[in-house]
Amino acid sequence: MVNLKMRSWLFAPGDSERKMAKALAGSADIVLLDLEDAVASENKPLARKLVHDFLVANAASRQRIWVRVNPLDGPHTLDDLVAIMPAQPGGIMLPKVYGRQDVERLDHYLTAFEAAQGLARGSTPVIVLATETAEAMFHTGDYKGAPRLAALTWGAEDLADSVGANSNRHADGSYSFTYELARSLTLLGAATAGVPAIETICADFKDLEALRLRAEKVRRDGYRGMLAIHPAQVDVINAAFTPSAEEIAEAREIVALFAANPGVGTIGWKGGMLDRPYLSRAQQLLAQVDA
Repeated sequence: MVNLKMRSWLFAPGDSERKMAKALAGSADIVLLDLEDAVASENKPLARKLVHDFLVANAASRQRIWVRVNPLDGPHTLDDLVAIMPAQPGGIMLPKVYGRQDVERLDHYLTAFEAAQGLARGSTPVIVLATETAEAMFHTGDYKGAPRLAALTWGAEDLADSVGANSNRHADGSYSFTYELARSLTLLGAATAGVPAIETICADFKDLEALRLRAEKVRRDGYRGMLAIHPAQVDVINAAFTPSAEEIAEAREIVALFAANPGVGTIGWKGGMLDRPYLSRAQQLLAQVDA
């Protein structure tokens, strides 16, 4: 699988050629062409054709262009794949999963389509929306070794619908407990699976300061990227998930310090003590930079 940056994932409705083109022309690491929520049922056949044609017309950028298909418990998924797989999307987003079994089922479908197109088996990676159903919340730790898995992300709105909630937020706008739990379980599930955790959308695309604060917070928590619904959000997200020069310099210093003192478990640094978890975090940050 190609090692792509995964800081910003920008949705674009699959039934709008203009919005798809605008999304691809921007600085999003990954453009997500949406065949699900952004497209009404009656427009899905048109959207499939537009997405197929857009992929073909932008073959040089294909690795950046992923597609959100419709959920497996509905009638549209196979029609989506029949339409788009000949155009070789960079990856697939699978929404409203119930657990690992849905990823494995999608893997079977994709394997057949790849074989039909002469593509390498497993060459179409998948990002999973891991918390959009109540049942899925109990399986966020089950994705280790799941086929094709490239990242896990979460969703709050469909989860609220799944549990019958009137709202998923407190009066101050922050997420209530169940949805913060979904965020935490997604992070832990992604770490268990060895893939990046991707933060859910910020619906108020005009409040870029709130977006920046949230993106910086979840990055500190361990998230590695974020979904976007508007091009204006992309640069803020990219900046928030890009290690600063100071962070990189500090990480290199820590790695060099341990390298100069092989075999030690703890070592003094700037008036304090560092142990092996500090070295691991520094190495992980530098791996992001190298990627």
